[in-house]
Amino acid sequence: MAELALMFADRAQHLDELIIPALHRGTWVLCDRFTDSSEAYQGGGRELGSALVMELHRLLCRDLRPDLTILMVSDPAASVARARRRNVQQVLVNQADENRFEQENRAFYKRVHEAYLAIADREPGRMVKVDAREPVATVHKKIVQIVDEKLGLLRQGKSMG
Repeated sequence: MAELALMFADRAQHLDELIIPALHRGTWVLCDRFTDSSEAYQGGGRELGSALVMELHRLLCRDLRPDLTILMVSDPAASVARARRRNVQQVLVNQADENRFEQENRAFYKRVHEAYLAIADREPGRMVKVDAREPVATVHKKIVQIVDEKLGLLRQGKSMG
């Protein structure tokens, strides 16, 4: 619960100080994680459930939702291995070791993976799945295409969902 509270405290502050002012200026905002991450990691992985996460989102994040979320779908074991390698490299160059989640077991990551897929199934108009196991150039091309399509629809006042 403390971990979830800390994630939402940080997110609420980030919204107030950066995201909402940027949106008011008409600036596009790009985030690498948002409430979906809490729903997957704390709701799914830590088994706190989606309802609690979504209630905190409603209260602390003013129910603000992204227009588009790209879910990079990969094998959980491969993703964790890549993150562990990254963390070792960061420690070697005197950067912070962010391995809290990477120390979790396979069952935890299976729950996280399933939670992300459940979110994508629940919100197909917002969340687009991309197979991250494909070559980097292919993944990049797909993401650019998805973003171009979404931005074009937003400029026209239309919505994908």
